[in-house]
Amino acid sequence: MLSSETVQSIAGIVGPDNVLSDPYDLDRYSADALNPFRAFGAEDAFDKLADLVVRPSCTQEVADLVRLAAQNGIPVVPYGGGTGVMGGTIPVRGGIILDLQRMNHILSISATDLTAEVEPGVVLQDLIDALAEHGLMPGHDPYSVDIATVGGTISTNGVGYRAAAFGPMGNQVVALEAVLPDGRVMSTLPVPKYSSGPNLNHLFIGSEGVFGVITKATIQVFRLPEARVFDAVDFDDFDHGFEAAAELLALGIRPTLLDLSEEDGAVRMQLLFEGFKEGVAANHQRSIQVLTEMGGRPAGPEPTKAYWRVRHQSGQNYKRTSLGKPRKEKWQRRAGRNFDYLHMALPISKVLEYRRRCQEIMKGTGVRVTEFAIWSRPELYSMLVAPDEGAGEEFRENLAAVVEKVLTLSQDMGGTMEYCHGVGVKLNHLLAREMGVGHDVMRSIKQALDPANIMNPGKLGL
Repeated sequence: MLSSETVQSIAGIVGPDNVLSDPYDLDRYSADALNPFRAFGAEDAFDKLADLVVRPSCTQEVADLVRLAAQNGIPVVPYGGGTGVMGGTIPVRGGIILDLQRMNHILSISATDLTAEVEPGVVLQDLIDALAEHGLMPGHDPYSVDIATVGGTISTNGVGYRAAAFGPMGNQVVALEAVLPDGRVMSTLPVPKYSSGPNLNHLFIGSEGVFGVITKATIQVFRLPEARVFDAVDFDDFDHGFEAAAELLALGIRPTLLDLSEEDGAVRMQLLFEGFKEGVAANHQRSIQVLTEMGGRPAGPEPTKAYWRVRHQSGQNYKRTSLGKPRKEKWQRRAGRNFDYLHMALPISKVLEYRRRCQEIMKGTGVRVTEFAIWSRPELYSMLVAPDEGAGEEFRENLAAVVEKVLTLSQDMGGTMEYCHGVGVKLNHLLAREMGVGHDVMRSIKQALDPANIMNPGKLGL
């Protein structure tokens, strides 16, 4: 509980209208899209609510708020669009949720530099619309494009539908401005490369706000494509499709979209090529040649066109039914969805063996894989797991055990337990196991920058 003097000081920084303390507001802000069913052992994280929600409008206000929090040992949790699926914004130790959605200005767009300078609360769809007027587009296109913010996607290093060509969001960061845990403001330079020291952008990319608050980002943007070609190719089995995808990337072909999935025994690769017309034609022609030589059967463009049209529907549905709602209402709407989606990254040479070993792990557990997939690169492997026919009430307990086993198996085979959504509270307990001594290094950096541990405490195992 914050003292009345502290609340008054905070109101003096942002104005009384931007300080929320009503129980309804504290409840709806104190969770993202993770629900207790998928938390698997982290259910206690949902026991705590924020003490206050604060909505700053500029970098100076963020700096003043963080400085005040540091002086008083108050936890601060940066909050973007509330679309995370791992519990990264759950205030596990209470404190202040820092809602950055008022900081939603697009500060500049340069068609020459191919960059956009934006505040962290800019929603991706708003950025898409603004860039289109300049003949440009961002390279990040997640399912949650209508609600995800730039700051949030950088903080989780998210992967979107165009990642095969442009990489994850972190790859598109040119420069950042961030408020450090003591209130200092740090900026990096808006240039694509330098060798005068390490690139400190990476201190904030994928770190879920534990080292500071992103208050500005310069991101790389791209020209709208001159040409676009959709296509799809079917395979007899996942292994042949996987080997074909690996061959495309080995040749240096980078489609905008590369999605290989197996559902109900049907294996299909979805492809989209974008860019200048000669390059699109050449990449498409060579890809189909390679894929058919490796056992693929052309399925035409229509399946991928249909896939592309609906790719944002789940995010739009979440926005319509759950975003900004109280926690129990969100959880009730999603009750009965007894599944989990897992995203592991492994060396290409290990993926197929890993897939087979996961199937062995699931035998007799009542858990089965309803979809196998690689998304954008062969190394990025996903599985949708759900109840097998006849699975009983013990399914959730079995699912938790299976998830733990397949995630740690990925680690043991030289991979990572998540490539897409961050760690949050759901995977917090496995991060030190994955990072080894690297986690000690990260802890030392945290101690140096944030000795009071106010920035999103309890995340990344810190």
